[in-house]
Amino acid sequence: MFSIINGLKNYNQQAIQAARYIGQGFLVTLDHMNRLPTTIQYPYEKLIPSERFRGRIHFEFDKCIACEVCVRVCPINLPVVDWELKKTIKKKQLKNYSIDFGVCIFCGNCVEYCPTNCLSMTEEYELSTYNRHELNYDQIALGRLPISIIEDSTIENIFNLTSLPKGKIEGHIYSRNITNIVN
Repeated sequence: MFSIINGLKNYNQQAIQAARYIGQGFLVTLDHMNRLPTTIQYPYEKLIPSERFRGRIHFEFDKCIACEVCVRVCPINLPVVDWELKKTIKKKQLKNYSIDFGVCIFCGNCVEYCPTNCLSMTEEYELSTYNRHELNYDQIALGRLPISIIEDSTIENIFNLTSLPKGKIEGHIYSRNITNIVN
């Protein structure tokens, strides 16, 4: 008889404990329902990268002295530097410079250790292509100045909009740097 009463008592305690856990889960869910969304609608809105963002590498051909420091400090020996020795001036002359962004890990070592500052990180992060061979940038593609998100004429900063389109941006955190494409 006492074992049946103890069993029911134990069952009731477990049921109450399970109800508490379910209640805690509901409280967490309700807490998250009151928060604003942290996602953005990517093709229509873009985040402005921070100052220290490591995007596509920009290369200035005229500044490069073909010292190959970038190749030595790269963890995967990625930059390809072709040069020839000019005996008349006793210096290396750069012929070709390329980086394959399909392999690059964007560590920034090449930019940090370059003695002439011919390499710099940009805020460009849209490097996706359908063909991986298109990610192999030569000195011409690396020398192309990136289009800044802030200066892009097709994108307008959300803070500058007078009216926000309903449904697309409503409820976002306005303290973040978000941009919106203007049609």
